[in-house]
This record gives sequence, structure tokens and C-alpha cells, in this order.
Amino acid sequence: MNKTKKADQYNDPSHNYLHYWEGRDYENAAEVLAIQKFLKGKHFKHAIDIGGGYGRLSVLLSEYADKVTLAEPSQQQLDIAKDFLKDYPQIDRQLMQADRLKFKDKSVDLIMMIRVMHHLPDPSAEFAEVARALTDDGYYLLEIANYTHAQNRLKHAARLKKMPTQPVDIRSPEHQKEEEIAFVNHNPKTVIKQLAHAGLKVEKTLSVSNLRSPALKKIVPQSLMLKIEKAMQQPLAKSYFGPSTFLLVRKAR
Repeated sequence: MNKTKKADQYNDPSHNYLHYWEGRDYENAAEVLAIQKFLKGKHFKHAIDIGGGYGRLSVLLSEYADKVTLAEPSQQQLDIAKDFLKDYPQIDRQLMQADRLKFKDKSVDLIMMIRVMHHLPDPSAEFAEVARALTDDGYYLLEIANYTHAQNRLKHAARLKKMPTQPVDIRSPEHQKEEEIAFVNHNPKTVIKQLAHAGLKVEKTLSVSNLRSPALKKIVPQSLMLKIEKAMQQPLAKSYFGPSTFLLVRKAR
């Protein structure tokens, strides 16, 4: 992230993230399942939800931590969060960017960053900040918009093309010309190397939203989709099958 540029594009009134999740119950539930798998049996003093929008998943973190901070660069999203989180006094809301966290060194024992990486073509500054703020025994829960998912691998194989190692800008050519927020998909293997460069190592991996399909959602009951999703997340992790990859990360020792 450019140090001189604010990540405040979600202040645009057209980016009401609360409305974005309407009709995406399966995707939300699939992410909740993954987080619950990673955090089962754990409890934290202070959890940070980086780029958490209006606090969609901050509520879930409050089940695992004494205190939760929603760290969000958009004032508009924090304003929406004020109402959304009105029944959760243990969740604090702070305006900040992922590359400039307002926390002391080694002061946070859980940091979560979901649906943020697709806005970060180069996450090196963000990873360095996470490594700085995370306690030595803390956890970093990271989600990646995965370009190397099964469908894309089939497309590239049909064209006899290798999967790219660098982030892929998935915006239309018209939008790429505009001054708007970046939107990229990553190769998880590259991200794992970037994490290692920041002194962070992956402990566990999950493949998430494996059944993401408008057609499937119309014909398959959501309860059945989630039952299958829950069973698939771990077995499909090593192959990076789904469009979303979740990583449970710790400091390298």
C-alpha cells in the first residue's frame, strides 16, 4: 500500500458494505465456519479485525476475545458499524490503515484480516505491521482471494498457460484506467513467501467458499451447501481448490 495514499475508498456512498452482503449468506457462513475451525478452543486478550468494514466478523471475534478492535480505514463503514455493533460494547471502533496500525509492539494476540488482500497488490507493509504488533505467541488469521482456484487452473491448462505467481488485476480495462481501489487475486504460494519474508509462517490452511456459484445457490438448500462446505474445507486446503484461501499464521521461531 502506498504510504501517501489513504485506503478510504469505501467512504464513497456507493460502497455500503452492509448492502453488499445481502444475498451472500452462504459466503458469510462459509467464512464463519473457517474462522471457528481455526479459533476453536482458543481465547485471546485483544483481537483486531483489520479492514472489517461495519464489523460483520468482529461480532464473531468477540466470542473468542476479551476485547475486540475494529480497525477500519473508512469512516463511513465505522459509522455504519456504530449501529451494527450497538449491542457489543466490548468491540471498539478505530479509524486506521493496515500499514499503519496504532498498536504497540507485541501488544495484540490475535489479528484477523478478511477480504482485505484483494485490495493489496503488494502486502509487504501490512505484513510487517502485523509482525510488529503481534505477540510472540499470537495468531494472524488471513484470507486470500485465490487466483489459483480449481476453475482457473482448468482454464489455464486448456490454454497451455502456467498459473501466474504475481497478483492478477481482475478489474475491467475501463476500471483499471480509473483512480479507484485496487482489486487483485493472489497466488497463495507467493503470499506464503511474502509472509515468511516478514517473519511469519503458516500453521494451517483451509479452502473456503468451495461451492460459490449463483446456479448452485438457486437449486441446493443452503443447509446442505454448508454441510458440504464444512466437510470440504480441510481436505481441499492443500490444493487451494476454492476461490478463498484462509491461513492461520504465527511468528516464525
